[in-house]
Amino acid sequence: MKTRLTELLGIETPIVCGGMMRVGTAELAAAASNAGALGVMTALTQPTLEGLRAEIEKCRSLTSKPFGVNVTVGVVTTEINYDDIVDVIIDSGVKIVETAGRSPEPFMERFKSAGIKVIHKCVAVRHALKAERIGVDVVSIDGFECAGHPGEQDVGGLVLFPAAAQALKIPVLASGGIADGRGLAAALALGCEGINMGSRFLVTQEAPIHEGIKQKIVEMDENQTRLIFRSYKNTARVYRNSVADKVAELEAEGADFGKVHHLVSGANQEKAWSTGDIEAGMVTVGMSGGLINDIPTCEELVKTIVADARAIINDRLAAIAAD
Repeated sequence: MKTRLTELLGIETPIVCGGMMRVGTAELAAAASNAGALGVMTALTQPTLEGLRAEIEKCRSLTSKPFGVNVTVGVVTTEINYDDIVDVIIDSGVKIVETAGRSPEPFMERFKSAGIKVIHKCVAVRHALKAERIGVDVVSIDGFECAGHPGEQDVGGLVLFPAAAQALKIPVLASGGIADGRGLAAALALGCEGINMGSRFLVTQEAPIHEGIKQKIVEMDENQTRLIFRSYKNTARVYRNSVADKVAELEAEGADFGKVHHLVSGANQEKAWSTGDIEAGMVTVGMSGGLINDIPTCEELVKTIVADARAIINDRLAAIAAD
């Protein structure tokens, strides 16, 4: 399947495995890229610059196809020197970067000088237009259904995707609420050049999380997520477990973030991811979990999505149009 996205990035299918904190390892990124998608590893998953450099080299050793590195700015409370991270990425020869959180404007000159293509994740059309003005190559627009941080405006993909595609000249990726070929076909019909999936790649054989968490996502429906941190203007969509319910309860009582931090700490999240105990901490997943019914390899997933999208476009929609 050829779109402006595949032509720009040199990939075979218009599918991106978006960067996911802790989950975006070299192994998952390489598996997605080898399947014909664009795999994206996450810089902040590595605790040191040396570790990031080594992880990029590991990814390069596992795939000869394009892959990217995600740099998410300003969403963690620890002090991070992003300039050093950018230097490592550039020095490593990576040619695709996915940015999220704050604007990538401080780094754009260096990225462009190094010949790096930049995909920036946004949650609103006005942010996407700003990203286009500062020179990003692709915008990934996150609908309300997405995992992680959907913003505060609550616009679903069915409206947000075509609104962004209509407003921008650069390619737009649909992100949030997509897990199969129906989502890819719909995104293309809405004017986007491809899809960016996180939760769906989370539930693959190569994703480095406990099988118990993957199985819980297979079993969930579209109502099994909850928005938290809304009162802190940092809304996050997570799996609805006892932790999410307790955070929401404390927020409703007017508690400040310090009162909930122990519940959503990185240590508790790590416990959930590594032990399979869905109640141990905050587990990030989108509404698309309700569409996930199996745990395939990345190769099986990408092939199925493309085949199903082709069938929808060439058979079902063509037949409807013909009538």
